[in-house]
Amino acid sequence: MSRLYVLSAMAYAIAGLLLGIFMAASKNHGQLVTHAHIMLVGFVVSFIYALCYKLWLGDTSSAFAKLQFAFHQVGALVLSTGLFLMFGGFVTPEGIDPVLAGSSIAVLLGMVFMAAMFVRAPAAAQPA
Repeated sequence: MSRLYVLSAMAYAIAGLLLGIFMAASKNHGQLVTHAHIMLVGFVVSFIYALCYKLWLGDTSSAFAKLQFAFHQVGALVLSTGLFLMFGGFVTPEGIDPVLAGSSIAVLLGMVFMAAMFVRAPAAAQPA
């Protein structure tokens, strides 16, 4: 799981940096919120999850770990896409709000599942 999370983190970092460079070049910072969410939820949280798996949880591929990965990745991708569409003026805030709410809940569930895996992990698996 740690490798999958590092690869997804790098993909989000590239996307976020490209969006940031585009905003700087165009002098239009209307996607600032999207950029911040891509970088924080996509890149930073995914990279932290990679470290959690590598250092404490082991590179497990249990069904629960796969579910945690799916919740986080789908939530982060849908959230980033929804914000891009909203702040780009492609959809109305009222029309995209349910999608943003659902994707935010998916990201939250990914975090709750990660916390649950830490609680369930044997103490011997954690470094002293």
